[in-house]
Amino acid sequence: MYYKSTRDSSVNVTSAQAIAQGISKDGGLFVPSSIPKITFEDIKAMGDMSYPDRAAFVFSKYLTDFSDAEIRYCVDNAYTDKNFDTKNICELAQLFNGTYMLELWHGPTCAFKDMALQILPYLITTSSKKINLDKKVVILVATSGDTGKAALEGFKDVEGTQIMVFYPVNGVSEMQKKQMTTQEGENVSVCAIKGNFDDAQNGVKAIFTDDEVEDELSNNGLMFSSANSINWGRLAPQIIYYVSSYAQLVKDGKAELGEKINIVVPTGNFGNILAAYYAKKMGIPVNKLICASNSNNVLTDFINTGVYDKNRQFYTTISPSMDILISSNLERLLYHICGENDSQIREWFTELSDCGKYEVSDKVKAVLKEEFFAGFCDDKQTKACIKEQYDKNSYVCDTHTAVAVKVYEDYREKTGDNTKTVIASTASPYKFSNSVLEALGEFDPSMGEFELVDKLYEVSKLTVPKSLAELKGKDIRFNDTIDKSEMKDFVLKSLGISK
Repeated sequence: MYYKSTRDSSVNVTSAQAIAQGISKDGGLFVPSSIPKITFEDIKAMGDMSYPDRAAFVFSKYLTDFSDAEIRYCVDNAYTDKNFDTKNICELAQLFNGTYMLELWHGPTCAFKDMALQILPYLITTSSKKINLDKKVVILVATSGDTGKAALEGFKDVEGTQIMVFYPVNGVSEMQKKQMTTQEGENVSVCAIKGNFDDAQNGVKAIFTDDEVEDELSNNGLMFSSANSINWGRLAPQIIYYVSSYAQLVKDGKAELGEKINIVVPTGNFGNILAAYYAKKMGIPVNKLICASNSNNVLTDFINTGVYDKNRQFYTTISPSMDILISSNLERLLYHICGENDSQIREWFTELSDCGKYEVSDKVKAVLKEEFFAGFCDDKQTKACIKEQYDKNSYVCDTHTAVAVKVYEDYREKTGDNTKTVIASTASPYKFSNSVLEALGEFDPSMGEFELVDKLYEVSKLTVPKSLAELKGKDIRFNDTIDKSEMKDFVLKSLGISK
């Protein structure tokens, strides 16, 4: 299995090179040269496997330059009860008849990003050794809330790495900010920027593709890589939990082998739902992929019209990890469905960069409509959904998962489709205690962040994650705030490199 660039199909690298490098030098994203297949017999066999075993099986299809021992080293160190509070790693909870919550937040930072970012350090360090890199790997991360902490936790004190995280100063929850700014580790740094997530993401991409910066790093024995989902090593682990969830449904007798399911994903950067698309193309029987957005509904409009237009109002919402107007992973999807036409991808994304919009062909529009349903909801509807699910099903959703539930309800009402459905539950409600309590009518504005956590426990009786409870007494380590134009200088200075 080799990997191409979405902007240059002649690129041909191993998975180790793709993971270590993070992004292609032409600015494109690495994609597999073909999507490997799994059979119904494979799915049935996975039902009797542990999560690490399922992960190793799926990785063996994509990381063909890794030995079995190397893959086992990565999965066995990442997916343990030391890192996750459940032996199953993720849980399938029945919301109501035929609808299941895929709880992806049982890791150390209580968000779905842990599912990939606990294993990514092992994938990157193993990849670096495989291609004989003798450079220290510098991880740059732009975050809208969850990726930053999950990456910091995954890479802290990992030998041969250094990690820097940038987040929008007013674009994350107080709990998310506390998680990042108190981060332990000698090789970590965190910085807020004056701007939104798209500003942070664009800044990181610009630094990645800056020849001057690359030369400076190389001269100092350093190289960049990424922990964002632009890195294939971050996206590939997300495919696993969709494959695993279907195998588990079959194992538990909740679905017949071969029976189709819907998958609902709340997403802003499109990586999490793209992973579900890859799972479908591998052979998991999926009827519809349902893309759920908040008020920043650029993806909803794109899937419904074929026009991607970021020239719109940006909303700061109660589901901040989805406050995104430039969905990076969409590039991978479009590359696949336009027949791997790299010149077309370059044209569309040049238009996006220059004009803030592009329109895909009628053929691509038809494929989007066939594969996906898209909807969105605003903060008011999100809060109403949290309240409704608590009252009807005694289930407490966070502010991102509730977006998915609401959009799914809209889909069912519009289509009458009662196909069994898996909803990606992406974060613990304790990461957004104030908004969840407000939705439940229990919010007290005089309470501090950890008083709100205690109050949510009193209301929900849902166990407070240990990692969040331990934040209460931690000191702030990082309090820098810079302009988005200063990101490059911040990186070089942090690395001890003078311009």
